[in-house]
Amino acid sequence: MNDQSRSTPKVNSLFLPRRGFMLLLLTVCVMLYILSWMNNLQFQRTADPTFIPQAPTVHQSFCAFQPISPEEALEEENILKSIAWPKTSSITSLKNSSNPTCSKFTILPKMGGGQWYIGDQLEVSIIMKDYNCHPKTSGGDFLVAKLKNRDLQAGVSGQVIDHLNGSYTAVFILVWEGQADVEVILVHSSEAVTVLKRLNRENPDRVSFKSVFRLGSVAESTVCNICLQPTVQPVCNFTDVRTGEPWFCLKPKNLSCDTRIQHSKGDYLLPLKTQEDKLFMVKINLKVPVQSSGSSSVTVYQKSKDQPTENDSNSMFRPSGFYYKGVWESLGTKQIYQFDTASIIQCLRRKMVHLYGDSTVRQWFDYLTKIGGLEEFNPQTQKTTGPRLSLDLKNRILVTYDCHGPPLQYTPIATSQLHYIANELDSIMGGSNTVVALSVWAHFGNFPLEIYIRRLLSIRRAVLRLLTRAPDTLVVIRGGNPRALSLSISIFNSDWYSLQCNKALKAVFQGMNVHLVDAWEMTLAHSLPHDIHPPPPIITNMVNVLLSYTCPKMQN
Repeated sequence: MNDQSRSTPKVNSLFLPRRGFMLLLLTVCVMLYILSWMNNLQFQRTADPTFIPQAPTVHQSFCAFQPISPEEALEEENILKSIAWPKTSSITSLKNSSNPTCSKFTILPKMGGGQWYIGDQLEVSIIMKDYNCHPKTSGGDFLVAKLKNRDLQAGVSGQVIDHLNGSYTAVFILVWEGQADVEVILVHSSEAVTVLKRLNRENPDRVSFKSVFRLGSVAESTVCNICLQPTVQPVCNFTDVRTGEPWFCLKPKNLSCDTRIQHSKGDYLLPLKTQEDKLFMVKINLKVPVQSSGSSSVTVYQKSKDQPTENDSNSMFRPSGFYYKGVWESLGTKQIYQFDTASIIQCLRRKMVHLYGDSTVRQWFDYLTKIGGLEEFNPQTQKTTGPRLSLDLKNRILVTYDCHGPPLQYTPIATSQLHYIANELDSIMGGSNTVVALSVWAHFGNFPLEIYIRRLLSIRRAVLRLLTRAPDTLVVIRGGNPRALSLSISIFNSDWYSLQCNKALKAVFQGMNVHLVDAWEMTLAHSLPHDIHPPPPIITNMVNVLLSYTCPKMQN
């Protein structure tokens, strides 16, 4: 059976100085790259049809977990503790759940009184009530908050603090002059979060996968997963021999395990108990605004040079950036530039950009290809899964995209095209002309969080190896973002799952020489509706952040 990794040719030799020789060498190297890319040379791997996954020690479930070192196991435990959600009620009836209609928020007066100035910290009190309009006495609601000004195309996210007694505080930094409108949204009641917790514990296989096995004219399809329900049927073990990433399929009745040719998404189950669906009603209690008990806005003034900023030094929360006139601006030391076609070419000249992960980073590939004026080489590979490759021979720019390995909720894809990111990173030479961007989150929501953390740890090890052999390689990681929610989407890939994954992602890569594109804040702070694939204005700003890391000395 083919391993899910492939070699990436060393294309740094594209950048020789003499034009004629360089162009000839460039053409030869690119053709070799493409031939290797199409042939997809891979390491050999074995499949054991008698393998039965052992019960993991972390969960009393049927999921398989990648083995990790004792040090990583301790780190995993600490991460889980640090991002643990507040305890939620075991009672999941609608009447006892949080009701956004009865609940209210109130802007708290400025400490010491007076006007609001840029840099001040604004606090908003939120009191949650149930469907009897009685105050809640416990926490655990999933609330998000932001400040906005549609006329200025401005927005910034806030931090919501849970006081564990039915009350919450939203904290904001005031970052523009003019009106700032407060928006508080109940994404899920604490009772709905209880359901989401239970589903990941009891039904991690509610999203299933399939593989097609074929030999000659005989073809069979079987169920696959990391979390594969035990049966009397033998199991094919497709665990990756290099990364240790587990993957299993029920063995076909008449074919061997090494005849597997295709992977695809399978069935989606809604294993809800009676009345639990009432906790996920669009426009009722699913991503619904909480109303203000009074004014919902403040007027912000520009402070004078000699005027101190209240609360600035003791700010409890500092977002990564904000929108002003539709442009994302950093609140850190990083300057974010705006890139058009000419400046994209100038920035990426003599560079290779490798994009790995899910469809949300594929949006970056499409954007760079279109806006950067690159020509895509497409040897009949799938647009959704790749591998895809775009070129600008004149300026010696190469951009690639490849999806990450299972779990992958995509339309059918050849198993020969399933590549684990860690293996791909190990095949890159790296260097100052290499940019690597990763996005891994959207396909992991329905699994125990340990599975996601261990995938990240595997990728982190590969990133460390890459940065050890080529320290000047730029590595950028894209976080997850909010999306439009319905009952079914909530059950499979709720924003609550994405938020937990986002916290784990930041914890795993904290302190490393990598850069983060905070897609969560960039989507939440924008005025456009949430979408699993953010709309073009948000993608433009995300790519501008990526390119600002790539070319930190560009001029606007």
